[in-house]
Amino acid sequence: MQIFKKESVSNYLEADSRLAKSLNAKDLVALGIGAVIGTGIFILPGHEAASHAGPAVAIAFLMAAIVSGLVGMAYAEFSSAMPIAGSAYSFGSVVYGEIIGWILGWALILEYFLAVSAEATGFAAYFNNNILAAFGINIPKAFQASPMEGGVINITAVIIVLIIAGVLLKGTEMSKKVENFAVIVKVVIIIAFIVIGAFYVKTSNYVPFYPSQFHSTPFGMGGIFTAAATVFFAFIGFDALASNSAETINPGKNVIKGILGTVIFAVVLYVAFSFVLTGIVNYKELNVDDPAAYALQIIHLTAFNKLITIGALFGIFTAMVTMFIGGSRLVYALGRDGLLPKFIGRVSEKHSVPRNAIIIATIVQAVFAGLVPLSELASLINAGTLIAFALISFGVIKLRHRKDIQNDGFKMPWYPFLPVIAGVFSIFFIVMLPDITKIFVAIWIVIGFIFYFAYGVHHSKLQNQK
Repeated sequence: MQIFKKESVSNYLEADSRLAKSLNAKDLVALGIGAVIGTGIFILPGHEAASHAGPAVAIAFLMAAIVSGLVGMAYAEFSSAMPIAGSAYSFGSVVYGEIIGWILGWALILEYFLAVSAEATGFAAYFNNNILAAFGINIPKAFQASPMEGGVINITAVIIVLIIAGVLLKGTEMSKKVENFAVIVKVVIIIAFIVIGAFYVKTSNYVPFYPSQFHSTPFGMGGIFTAAATVFFAFIGFDALASNSAETINPGKNVIKGILGTVIFAVVLYVAFSFVLTGIVNYKELNVDDPAAYALQIIHLTAFNKLITIGALFGIFTAMVTMFIGGSRLVYALGRDGLLPKFIGRVSEKHSVPRNAIIIATIVQAVFAGLVPLSELASLINAGTLIAFALISFGVIKLRHRKDIQNDGFKMPWYPFLPVIAGVFSIFFIVMLPDITKIFVAIWIVIGFIFYFAYGVHHSKLQNQK
């Protein structure tokens, strides 16, 4: 048993040749914006302003975006050197060895599945409260809330998961067309909110900009740091972009274009949106699941309230599509390598997608979306993402020392300074996460080790190579 045995890039490239290459830089930017500008922008600014940072939540988003951009460059270098499915899991298996790759994959399975489920519950909140209610349709409480909230099941959240699964099963071309259209709609509506909302900003809502009750160590910035750590949930899309590198045309150039394009949009839209939102409504009132729509109700822009709801629905939908693709490709990669049952690693001949992996992801995500509330889902998502961010950032150093891996495409600048900085900041934000998140993810990783030694190591293709 050689648990640190490293996988061969050539084996991965051969296995992933069954996946259709159809994504260009524009498609990746659409996927990235689809993931990053979703539930994060329509829900998290309100929650984090009320809970941790006040109006300074805009600074928290700026911090998270900058660190994610640095890490995104590390992902782009890996994608250029090895355009394979599985993202951090596959990259980790090549440079660190199978056991580290498995733990990365295991952690990210949780992140992806919970992210889609959280987005589904956010979608349901906007749809039920602002669309169905406008037509006088009221879903019984039992079917719009989880058992933890006094209901039976969040049926709208389950239905949207099933709809997206149907789109993805039709192949990459279909999901790409849906994603590109939806991204344009939501970006236009977000910009409209920022421009129109700016006329209703009350400067008194920015005082104090960083309320004293949120001050804590280190350096009195604990509230902002905790908010920044929490909103990394919004930036898991960078890992999802890398997970599509096996289906990308010329990944050495297009993946970095997709990541940098996404970073630019994310920084501008998140910071501006958060700043306007907390200027319209006092941060103390924003701990709701539909803060943008709530803010527009406060200033009596009823018609625009419906428009922002449509933008939120499109935004959350596209985020779910990207996260769904990333999670299903990760599960496929684990099945491909024998660490999960091998039938999960099969690819549909008709649509060139990992059909079984998509079905499994659908079942798990629908269950979480229907039975667990948004607040619980969002609090558990970030640790695995940040673990992957740290190991991939430091992994660039190991990648550069691999003489057997050629990279004629993108390389992270200012090596080794930037990879180390990105890795250190990722670890710092892990420390700043709420204790419950760290405890839950630690338990999940222990379960991952148990599963690996009970099943994965015995069925692994890498371990059974002669």
